[in-house]
Amino acid sequence: MKFENTLQFARTMDNKDPLRSYRKEFHFPEVDGQPVIYFTGNSLGLQPKRAKDYIDEVMADWAKMGVEGHFYAEKPWWDYHERLAGPLAKVVGAKQHEVVVMNTLTVNLHLLMVSFYRPTAPRFKILCEEKAFPSDQYMLKSQIRYHGYDPKEALIEVKKREGEHHWHTEDVIREIEALGNELALVLMGGVNYYNGQVFDMEAITKAAKDAGALVGWDLAHAVGNVALELHDWNVDFAAWCSYKYMNSGPGNASGAFVHERHLNNKEIARFEGWWGTSKETRFLMKPEFEPMPSADAWQLSNPPILSLAPYLASLTLFEEVGMDVLIKKRKALTGYLEFILNEIDKETESTFEIITPNARGCQLSVFLHGQGRPLFDFLMKNGVIVDWREPNVIRLAPAPFYCSFEDMYRFGQILKQGVRTE
Repeated sequence: MKFENTLQFARTMDNKDPLRSYRKEFHFPEVDGQPVIYFTGNSLGLQPKRAKDYIDEVMADWAKMGVEGHFYAEKPWWDYHERLAGPLAKVVGAKQHEVVVMNTLTVNLHLLMVSFYRPTAPRFKILCEEKAFPSDQYMLKSQIRYHGYDPKEALIEVKKREGEHHWHTEDVIREIEALGNELALVLMGGVNYYNGQVFDMEAITKAAKDAGALVGWDLAHAVGNVALELHDWNVDFAAWCSYKYMNSGPGNASGAFVHERHLNNKEIARFEGWWGTSKETRFLMKPEFEPMPSADAWQLSNPPILSLAPYLASLTLFEEVGMDVLIKKRKALTGYLEFILNEIDKETESTFEIITPNARGCQLSVFLHGQGRPLFDFLMKNGVIVDWREPNVIRLAPAPFYCSFEDMYRFGQILKQGVRTE
């Protein structure tokens, strides 16, 4: 596609956009009375307008029924979480019984590590990417120490090549093959939070399985953003937060995936609680745990309904649109953003270096050579909500549900003004 850095071109693209009506489905913050250009859906997605209706429904049922809402609400609370599994399974490429919504992301990773990190004297090492998201690093190191190993020996990081900002799949696979029988687990972020790179999850999973290791993925920046086929890729487990591209609200509930081959394994290690036991016998209060024949078996406590309500509301949007349509717009929108950045680079004395490789989702991470925090502050004051990362990187994530091509054009004009002002 031949892009143009003009308002007319951007509006023409928006008029052709099959998702253009969905922009009105979200609340936008305002600066000086105008909706912002929102680039931080990779941190917290905008609020779907229909989320309030779903929350209000729960509140009304609670007011009218009290405890009886567990069984007699229009959406009974005792199985409320099950309504999310079907739509989520489509988003992550899973079977419905492989998906559950529970807890929060790092909590779920810890719980899944109980099942899938079972180190032995010969096979105890974990492979992750260099400078993984800090919470993942803390989680991995604490799990390793809990099992009596030294993270300096047991945690192996795949590094970027000298002078480069992204990883190469062949380097990850080479490290897997070199570790061989010492490798217990590969656990990486499917999309790197800093540079926005999408890892080749299928190829890496296959290589790890060939080496006899188990494989898990942190999909915090991947779910709702990129194509996923967790079941077909033979992934053992995965977890994700719901408040980024899934638009469920700040700090909201996490999703988890467990491949069906593990679901009825009576020997699997697992922390257990009463919401993971059989629905048919749960309220008999039996002393024996009878696991659900699904990923629900990993649940501990009854789910937080007021948190699940906005998540379910957002999932109705994904059901209406489908990931294929979102991904098609995402590619066009991110491509146009890259074009705009390059055009503004030519028109100013600054140098913008996009460090996100072609294997990408919504996010472009940009080095602002010759610029610093004042440019970020200028953008924010002028209604462009972006994310700053040290030393001088801004992360731009044009989420396709609510970002427009006109947003990309307007951002370029504000960016140009900011460079010339600062």
